[in-house]
Amino acid sequence: MPFALFRDTPVDTLPANVLVLQLQPDEGISLQFGAKQPGPIIHLGGVRMDFRYRDYFNTEPSTGYETLVYDCMIGDATLFQRADSVEAGWAVVQPILDVWRSDKSVPLEFYTAGTAGPDAAEQLLWRSGRQWRPLT
Repeated sequence: MPFALFRDTPVDTLPANVLVLQLQPDEGISLQFGAKQPGPIIHLGGVRMDFRYRDYFNTEPSTGYETLVYDCMIGDATLFQRADSVEAGWAVVQPILDVWRSDKSVPLEFYTAGTAGPDAAEQLLWRSGRQWRPLT
């Protein structure tokens, strides 16, 4: 290439782009990425874009149950699964359940409700050189 814009940029030390989907109770989305700072010199700066429902709509989001009960009352099936979709999901999950039931050597991990999950999930990420991003 005749010109490499980021030739002198230490690519190996650049922060990763991060997309964070936030679920209950603080629903929203956050995107972090690097962008060229204005000016003639190539300098990258971090950008963070945040969206929270409560900040933009001046109301607390309703629970999923409120929405589903209301949809039942008005006969709107848009947010409900069709039977063929439910059957397709079970076709994937049932063989796993069958193996756990029949082969006790296959580990089944348990964890306390409200926690981030079993330790085995953390170990799985660490073995592949990854880790969960700390909550901020």
